[in-house]
Amino acid sequence: MASRNKIALIGAGQIGGTLALLCGLRNLGDVVLFDIVQDMPQGKALDLTHLAPVFGCDFSIKGTNNIADIAGANVCVVTSGLPRKPGMSRDDLVKTNAAIVKTVAEGIKQHAPGALVIVITNPLDAMTYMMQKVTGFPARMVLGMAGVLDTARYQAHLAEELKVSVKSVSAFVLGGHGDSMVPVRSFTTCNGVPVDKLIAPEKLEPIEKRVRNSGGEVVALLKTGSAFYSPAASAIQMVESYLFDQRRVLAAAVQSNGEYGLNKGVYLGLPIILGKNGVEKIVEIDLSAAEKEALAKSAKEVEAILPLLGV
Repeated sequence: MASRNKIALIGAGQIGGTLALLCGLRNLGDVVLFDIVQDMPQGKALDLTHLAPVFGCDFSIKGTNNIADIAGANVCVVTSGLPRKPGMSRDDLVKTNAAIVKTVAEGIKQHAPGALVIVITNPLDAMTYMMQKVTGFPARMVLGMAGVLDTARYQAHLAEELKVSVKSVSAFVLGGHGDSMVPVRSFTTCNGVPVDKLIAPEKLEPIEKRVRNSGGEVVALLKTGSAFYSPAASAIQMVESYLFDQRRVLAAAVQSNGEYGLNKGVYLGLPIILGKNGVEKIVEIDLSAAEKEALAKSAKEVEAILPLLGV
């Protein structure tokens, strides 16, 4: 019998717990749920173990406070860090979460050197950059989740405006996971019809502004946390594309090699093909002049944070 995939979820908070549930429901493999909070990941793992027979999920899940238990993981999804609070930007989190991610990266480097690493911790682009630097893993094996989530938010709000199924909307949101993200209107369609042929600019612009601020909108409504269902679902789509070699074309935070005229080495949301080798290719699409300018501006904002990381 072939061995099952092992997925290490590093951080057992709201996103980590939801990730564990989705791994089980979608039969992705066995799960290790790690957190430094004593007994918490064990409690969530036991609860999910009791859920498994209800849905017929044949997976094992272990909660642990020992990072060594991630040994042999095929994929590590990192959510460790503090969530945003109302009025706090993603960038406000940088110094606190950088220290946490550095420790996590050292643990992954030691115990799961062959894993694909997907980072969700904010500020996401900077934390993904730090993860790659500290682990020393090939850049194709370290990426950030944000582009999938930002694109999904764009699709959801466009479908709502058009009163169509979300399945009919194809879109891209590139750039940094923050206020400077770039909804790529020129490559956004409804069943092949350009979105700007269906929605007037005066309605599209507020939708795109809402996409940029969607994370903050959720934080303001929750008051005691940040989004967790949609980030977890977005990461699961990436995990599936890697484990099952689906070669999906996705937007993700990846290391630039100079594509789109960007500086080499910066992590930023770009279109990629994600398969069994990790980031198989960065796809260059023909952006409009305004979109290319916005992407360059977004990259500069991400780069401005990097000196704070100390790596």
